[in-house]
Amino acid sequence: MENIENDFPIKRFGKVAIDIIAFAALAVILVTIMSIPFSVLFLKTDKENPDSMFVFMLSETLMLIGVFLSAWIVWHFRGLSLAGLGRSLAMRRKDLLSGALLAIVLYAVGFGISLLAGAVEITGVTFNPSSLLISFVFFLLVAVTEELALRGFVLERMLQGGINKFWALFFSSVLFSLIHIGNPNFNFLSFINILLAGVLLGSSYIYTRNLCFPIALHWFWNWIQGPVLGYEVSGNKFGESMLTLHLPEANLMNGGAFGFEGSMLCTVLMILGTGVILKMFRIKDRKVCQN
Repeated sequence: MENIENDFPIKRFGKVAIDIIAFAALAVILVTIMSIPFSVLFLKTDKENPDSMFVFMLSETLMLIGVFLSAWIVWHFRGLSLAGLGRSLAMRRKDLLSGALLAIVLYAVGFGISLLAGAVEITGVTFNPSSLLISFVFFLLVAVTEELALRGFVLERMLQGGINKFWALFFSSVLFSLIHIGNPNFNFLSFINILLAGVLLGSSYIYTRNLCFPIALHWFWNWIQGPVLGYEVSGNKFGESMLTLHLPEANLMNGGAFGFEGSMLCTVLMILGTGVILKMFRIKDRKVCQN
């Protein structure tokens, strides 16, 4: 385990920053290298326009592999215990259920208010089980990849480096928002909301050091938002959705072309949700300490 007691704060934080940059650079390099054979295969088979969901699934799988290998390499090089990475992925069924349930509740409230206020209208319903199942698996890959990267590595590395847990949560959430900056229709409110989403997703981790809750919350949040309700997911459209929505006008209530995550309603729900999570896991943490 890295000895942080004898290092000055600037030196410790410098190590953390170097490790995060190295992790990101390695992930990009590894994913790029792994993508080359598939790009060549598409060219050889004259598949100029392969099935979009297949490409999404393949890309996300490669990113997950790249993220995991990069985290392992940096952890190993720094001499940190790999138990930290393993512990963060240990199965906790109650946290999985709680994360999924919170996503359902947040959207039940948010979508319900949007409908009642006339900010969105349902114009069609299409039930395609295979499409819903494929998107369900795809958004699981997205959740595992992003949570392993941003919470499992970045936030964990900051915590191991001796950074205050709330500052670590904030900085990792800023990075989480910045990786979405290239998404279609990204704006200042989108930046704030995804930053708040990062805080929401990481709030349990600073107490549990486990990814089950944020993975489940992230997974169901994206899946309900896009394939079920028909919003854009962080500005992106992923295949068909169960509900077809019409926005009478793009405004701060419905998020416009960026989707629900571009709305003020999302801002309020992110803040309320974070408050609930912090209170819930603080109570759990106290009970564990008392026992």
